[in-house]
Amino acid sequence: MGTEFGVLSTGFGLSGEWRKSHTDADLNYTLYLVTDSSPQILGDRDLCDVVEQAIKGGVTIVQLREKNCDTREFIEKARRLHAITKKYDVPLLINDRIDVALAVNCEGVHIGQDDMDIHEARRLLGPWAIIGVTVSTVEEAIKAAKDGANYLGIGTIYATSTKKDTKHIIGTAGVARILSALHKAGHPVDCVGIGGINESNVHRIVYQSAVDRDRIFLKGVAVVSAIMAAPDPQAAAKRLKEKMTSVPPYGVDVPSYIADTTEKVLAEVPSVITAVDANTPLSHNMTNLVVQNFAANVALAIGASPIMSNCGDEAADLSKLGGSLVINMGTVDDDALANYIKAVRAYNAVDRPVIFDPVGAGATTIRRQAVKTLLHECYFDVIKGNEGEIRTVFGDSDVQQRGVDSTSTLDETAKATLVRALAKREKNVVVMTGKTDYVSDGINTYAVENGHPYLGLVTGTGCTLGTAISAAVAKRTTYGRIVHVIAALLHFEIAAELAAERADVKGPGTFLPAFLDELYRIRKDTVEENLEWLQRAKVRKIELRD
Repeated sequence: MGTEFGVLSTGFGLSGEWRKSHTDADLNYTLYLVTDSSPQILGDRDLCDVVEQAIKGGVTIVQLREKNCDTREFIEKARRLHAITKKYDVPLLINDRIDVALAVNCEGVHIGQDDMDIHEARRLLGPWAIIGVTVSTVEEAIKAAKDGANYLGIGTIYATSTKKDTKHIIGTAGVARILSALHKAGHPVDCVGIGGINESNVHRIVYQSAVDRDRIFLKGVAVVSAIMAAPDPQAAAKRLKEKMTSVPPYGVDVPSYIADTTEKVLAEVPSVITAVDANTPLSHNMTNLVVQNFAANVALAIGASPIMSNCGDEAADLSKLGGSLVINMGTVDDDALANYIKAVRAYNAVDRPVIFDPVGAGATTIRRQAVKTLLHECYFDVIKGNEGEIRTVFGDSDVQQRGVDSTSTLDETAKATLVRALAKREKNVVVMTGKTDYVSDGINTYAVENGHPYLGLVTGTGCTLGTAISAAVAKRTTYGRIVHVIAALLHFEIAAELAAERADVKGPGTFLPAFLDELYRIRKDTVEENLEWLQRAKVRKIELRD
């Protein structure tokens, strides 16, 4: 390589034929294919044939990555592949190897943090070369942007079997953090997400990594096995391209206004409850046997139609019935996780709400890992849990729960800040339950102070709150999902207050049937426009600093 560089480092670099005949706007990173010639991915197929089929399906840029072949073989593969990409007017980049890019005169290279410095790469390749850099931290991203990278590959977002030398996994939250930092630093550069991206998660990755207020988002995704290992690369690429160029299902129904005052929230609560009564939404609960009967009765009392099914295969049909799904993480073995994931994907695919109750999330290592797996694989419209559970979902490794119990250690500002941060990160609504409940959609945050201690003395009340929320969020409206969640909280907790005050209630045993009666009565009173119960609502907005 030394001789080659000695000859080619005199300023000629790449000819830049593609760049000279295209504007910067023609650099399309939407569907970025990274090749893999390993037998477990490519099998006995021809690399160039697979890539050509992928380009026909919609791939917009190709990176040739070869880790286990000598220079002569690498150059030969690159020349054959470049002939194909040129035919379809798609840029070809070479992973790491500047000498190979120069030898075949392709459009550029992609380099990692441990590869050649970008300044040296630019000196060798010339001004027309497309140079991309892998980054996984804010510092790396800003430096690469300052140094003149044409684009950044941000990751690793999720674990992947095709790249073993990942330093760390950053998730969608890490992508959002880097995108935001680049914008604030005044270094806008196109960014591509890399690591563990496939057809099942591409929409969610783009949606959850976006920086909403500044409308900053990934310009593309880099995919390896989702195309290279697909039986039909063209069809796989077409499906991925369609997802990348369409609005994610989670962002289809943007509220016409944000519920930014307590008065606005309370004004809309009755319409949420009457909508449940009018539509009888399906409440699909994946929960433990102890809670199933109680959850079904709660659903019926508030006007929903319950079904208790832990079979993930049923979700494909159930998700099309206009309801919501509740994942109550009572069981965390491999079979349960597989069923949870299968069910959530079915509901995500048709834009139906999913509520996640991470029961006992901080109690054991297995439960912590289950939470990570579910957040990796699924999008949740609402996450509901006690303080310990929400802290665990956020990533606080210091939380140690005893079973499903939660010990409160945070003050109000810390709790409100936490739920807002998690909701902002996950692009959803988060509820932290307790003596005072805290609810946030990442923009507005509220405290709800209703409820009664008897709720903590009856098995399954926390779980069945998820059922109530699932019914409330089943129908989209113009005022935002946070209003639906607060409406469910008020319906549930004020019913508890009214039940506890009844003369026939002597303790938790007599409280339970009275509670179901009051859930039913609030629904019927609201439909008849008798809103006396709502005067008990204790809701206040919490103002937090950005």
